[in-house]
Amino acid sequence: MNGFLCKSPSTIMASDFKTLLLNHAGGLDNMVRSSVNIVTATEFPGLNTLGLSMARTDIAPSGAVLPHSHPRGSEMMFVNSGSVVAGFFDTKGKLFQKTLAEGDVFIFPRGLVHFIMNYGFSLATTFSVLNSQNPGVVGITHAMFAPDSEVAEGLMARMLSFRGMGMDDNSTVDSPWFY
Repeated sequence: MNGFLCKSPSTIMASDFKTLLLNHAGGLDNMVRSSVNIVTATEFPGLNTLGLSMARTDIAPSGAVLPHSHPRGSEMMFVNSGSVVAGFFDTKGKLFQKTLAEGDVFIFPRGLVHFIMNYGFSLATTFSVLNSQNPGVVGITHAMFAPDSEVAEGLMARMLSFRGMGMDDNSTVDSPWFY
């Protein structure tokens, strides 16, 4: 059905339904100052056939998760600590963006390009659930530029300059603000 074999019912244990893979922050990438740890049925057998994946994202101050999409899954993100700006672009290029605080939830529809940026002065941590056990990840900037190129660094700097734009919590923008 999904490429993963089911365990024999006689070998299933309670430990198949528990994971420690999201307990700790990952190592922050030097350029974007974030880490993303996605857990799928490959790493966590209890997810097999449930149509779910999970992720932990840690973002340092002035850090971001660069624009990307999940072609096979929508994402529901919960802000565990810190504050972030989260947004996505619809198929006509309209930006839907919100500033989120601890306890807030934001949805990224399947296949749409989205991003997250730390808007605060401390580490921000989010947890996400995706409605696919294999959502896929298409990194837009890595597909277009070498990840350590000056172009990618310039794009990152431009993206993080949003703080001076005075956007409020209810902003929707008709064209991407980082053009």
